[in-house]
Amino acid sequence: MLNRLWLGFFLAAAVAALARWLLGGDPAVFAAIVGSLFSMAKLSVDVMLLLFGTLTLWMGLLRIAERAGLVTALARALGPLFRRLMPEVPDGHPAIGLITLNFAANVLGLDNAATPVGLRAMRELQTLNPSSDTASNAQILFLVLNASSLTLLPVSIFMYRAQQGAADPTLVFLPILLATSASTLVGLLSVAFMQRLKLWDPVALAYMAAVALLLGGLLAFLGTLSAATLANASSLVGNLALFGVIIVFLLAGAIKRVPVYEAFIEGAKQGFDVARDLLPYLVAMLCAVGVLRASGALGYAIDGIRWVVKGVGLNTDFVAALPTALVKPLSGSAARAMLIETMQHYGVDSFPALTAATMQGSTETTFYVLAVYYGAVGIRRVRHTVGCALLADLAGIVASIAVCTWFFGTR
Repeated sequence: MLNRLWLGFFLAAAVAALARWLLGGDPAVFAAIVGSLFSMAKLSVDVMLLLFGTLTLWMGLLRIAERAGLVTALARALGPLFRRLMPEVPDGHPAIGLITLNFAANVLGLDNAATPVGLRAMRELQTLNPSSDTASNAQILFLVLNASSLTLLPVSIFMYRAQQGAADPTLVFLPILLATSASTLVGLLSVAFMQRLKLWDPVALAYMAAVALLLGGLLAFLGTLSAATLANASSLVGNLALFGVIIVFLLAGAIKRVPVYEAFIEGAKQGFDVARDLLPYLVAMLCAVGVLRASGALGYAIDGIRWVVKGVGLNTDFVAALPTALVKPLSGSAARAMLIETMQHYGVDSFPALTAATMQGSTETTFYVLAVYYGAVGIRRVRHTVGCALLADLAGIVASIAVCTWFFGTR
């Protein structure tokens, strides 16, 4: 699947570039494409430099947590649920604890912590995979839930809005929470359908009901806070959670008499090795995304969508927000640039800008996640991962449009 998608990006870019040259009289498009190839290759190295430090730090801390028994404790606590969702993962396997930590980091918006934890989880799941290059059912479920990106505290979105002068940076908090919940639910249901998972099992229902109650209670509480209090709480909780996790790991290691410094170095060396192996996959995917953007293919897609939406008699106001949604599965940095551009062009509190911010927070960079996570363990055959992940993305986009229309009208 990734082979066909990667080739498709270049072919779509070629068709769009030829159209701009032959029909639009724009021969400079090819220079833009070639320039984008080099700039994306450079960006890949820049991303790797950040990943080297981040992965080294968090893999070292995770090694302390593992030797202190925290990962095993998490695995035991969630074992009954994951026996239903990932029946091929044995009880108490360290992958379950790592998956839990990854989901917790995503929920809190701690992207720097989520990625290295997720990579470690993928490596643990790969030890159970009978195939060296084909994704297992457990890996697919893990990747799709990562791509749906259930985020409770979208601090980065608040920061972008504040930078652009929004009077209430947290105005999109509830829309993002509703939209990302929809994308996660659709992702889970689509994988459950493909893998014939028994979601109606009483144990699975009990866990999901508990999560729903906690989420609903927290949502009700946060809804009573003022905008300023909510913004401060979001930032404080995120930073406290991140630093708190580090302190818990270190204290647990000290209590269990783990040589924390030596354990950190041991894990950090593994993080360096993982980051080194990711570069070819990052170059391949980011260069394909850059070519697609520079060719104008995304612009043609937006114009076509606007024409279709207008043709069926619907309001086209949300179409201006779609560039963020269309590039988000491909590149987080591109989506961020699209979001900021929309805020500057239409106004930070305009309907397109609010909808784009909600879309930005409702899903993850699907193809980046696939390239990094599967690349880290050498998986080339991804089976139904892409289809289920893109279905979750679509659910997030549709939910974003619906919720923003409900909350904000077409201001």
